[in-house]
Amino acid sequence: MIQNLYRYFERDISWLSFNYRVLLEAEDDSLPIYERIKFLSIYSSNLEEFYEIRVAEHRGVIIKKKFTDENDCDAEKTLARITGEVNRQQQEYYRIFSDKILPELNKQGVYLYQDSKPFSFHEEFIRDFFNEEVFPFLSPVMIQKDDIHTFIRDRRLYLIVRMSKKSKHTGQPGYTPEYLYALMKIPFSKVPRFIELPEQEGMSYIMFIDDIIRANLSTIFPGYSIDCCHSIKISRDADIYLEDEKGENIIENIRQKVKKRKIGDLSRFMYDRQMPADFLSFICEAFNIEQEDLVVGGRYHNLQDLIKLPNPKGKALEQQIPSPMRVPFLEEMGSMFKTIKKKDILLHFPYESFDYLIRFLMEAAFDPKVIEIKITQYRVAENSAVINALISAAQNGKKVTVFVELKARFDEENNMSAAERMKQAGIQIIYSIPGLKVHAKVAIILRQESESGAKRRNFAYLSTGNFNEKTAKIYSDMALLTTHADIITDISKVFAVLESKLFTPTFRYLLVAHFNMTPELKRMIQQEIDHVQEGKKGRIVLKMNGLHDRNMIDELYRASENGVEIDLIVRGICCLIPNQPYSKNIRITRIVDMFLEHARIWYFYNNGEENLFLTSADWMRRNLSRRIETAFPILMPEIKREMIDILDIQLKDNVKACYIDENLQNVFKRDTNPEKIRSQLAIYEYLCNKNGKMI
Repeated sequence: MIQNLYRYFERDISWLSFNYRVLLEAEDDSLPIYERIKFLSIYSSNLEEFYEIRVAEHRGVIIKKKFTDENDCDAEKTLARITGEVNRQQQEYYRIFSDKILPELNKQGVYLYQDSKPFSFHEEFIRDFFNEEVFPFLSPVMIQKDDIHTFIRDRRLYLIVRMSKKSKHTGQPGYTPEYLYALMKIPFSKVPRFIELPEQEGMSYIMFIDDIIRANLSTIFPGYSIDCCHSIKISRDADIYLEDEKGENIIENIRQKVKKRKIGDLSRFMYDRQMPADFLSFICEAFNIEQEDLVVGGRYHNLQDLIKLPNPKGKALEQQIPSPMRVPFLEEMGSMFKTIKKKDILLHFPYESFDYLIRFLMEAAFDPKVIEIKITQYRVAENSAVINALISAAQNGKKVTVFVELKARFDEENNMSAAERMKQAGIQIIYSIPGLKVHAKVAIILRQESESGAKRRNFAYLSTGNFNEKTAKIYSDMALLTTHADIITDISKVFAVLESKLFTPTFRYLLVAHFNMTPELKRMIQQEIDHVQEGKKGRIVLKMNGLHDRNMIDELYRASENGVEIDLIVRGICCLIPNQPYSKNIRITRIVDMFLEHARIWYFYNNGEENLFLTSADWMRRNLSRRIETAFPILMPEIKREMIDILDIQLKDNVKACYIDENLQNVFKRDTNPEKIRSQLAIYEYLCNKNGKMI
């Protein structure tokens, strides 16, 4: 057996490299200060979920091994590497926050308190605010090592206070106080995290609610001398393992498991780096916290809350996001159906308005010729206009079928609620498939154009992103509207699979994970290799959110070894290692900017024919083997050209793009081109020119 000499980045360390790239946006002083603060928030939110899912999984393996004879220590090694890298990044985080963000806020006339002792001109306000708005909701609990303790909730903020009873000997030489400890949950549901204080000489002041509580500890604990107070927080296992749920009780089963998420096993205990060692030791012993659970933090935790930091100075301190543009061709025609019948339409979100999808569905809801709508739902927006349009269609007598994926992590309850609402309106709901997640984003509208029904013209919507108008404002995605009969036939087969009416489908145009997607991808890669071996050009460009599947990475390594030129644009996890003998023809670009890069595009040169696909699928094992995903071809030459131009713009980005090097470092592209290309702004300009809009 020939040993595979290919190497791969470790998945979780690769993800941490991506999140560090997010953090680097907070250090970019060319950005408005509140945009930089937003990226601090995103970094913290990402890390929270990482501990709830990935680290929790490793911790679960370690715990299981304690009760078995297995000697495999991969989980321990991985967890140690994760902890080391996270601790390094946390130091960077607090350096950026303290040395970069706070001084710039001050420069802009905003003072964010970093100490519990307020200026004298704020003392009365803080005392009154605490007494009236905070104190009634505090419930401190004393901690004793051998006593029953309050359950510490995940994603909540706690302060632990160390104190001693006041005595006439307090402060005298040689006096050793007997310390007592109290735990307090910050009442986040009753008061905001940040409190705006009265302005003083044109300077705006903001204070963490944590510090308002710290400033009033003597009121909370009269008769005690406060030694110190530190913040803690924990993360718990939030993965509820829903892959194989089945049967009529699926909703109740999922609902029960979602409730249990709140009491999952510990995956991270975050503490203030200023906490004395004996204080930390006491807490660990009292709450049975293991050394490997410890993650060093700063004075403040839950810094994803920074997204809510008040901005008293106005929009000048924020990133000005381009407004979604209207598409003249769609505006002139009025009817979406008439427009799509003339030609395929490619929409770019959030550069162009998501309203066109809502119009498409609403037109279907009220068009008397429309007889049926079928659509998938993965992550549903709250108060969704998409759901409202589907309900209108059902109420107008259309047959509406919606596949709702209940296993969309952290959106289970929202999806269940939306499904129940649709069901009550008469919509046929199909729930999750055991062992698979349905991640495809497709819809078809069946429309008869003659009274007899003999003549039909059906319509399809296929997208790289969710049917979610909220995320469509910040996620960069693409969607195709088409009447192509064979593509619609393929989509109908996908729905037949979801309805358990078809088990071994064949597809002419669509690539569908779990069926023909992986074989076709391998065939197209081999095709590029064959062209190179014939002395022709071989070229592949792949844009996706994650690249983890080792079989597909091996295919790319093999193509590189055979001379195929490959550009990867991968936002998140990327386990392929560049700059190796077997990957010398592969370059990896990562783009992080104001919009979340979410579109997946596959380009194969194919001897000049240029095959292009848009897709919902990343090259992760789960996407290619445990999900229903769709990739759909772009057939119109003018749309092909548009997509190739956009890929070229992204590959030329020399402002927000990084190369990923062989050490998993984010190396900013700084080429000799005097023109600075920030691809997201350049794409907006490109689409403005296409649509005849002034910037």
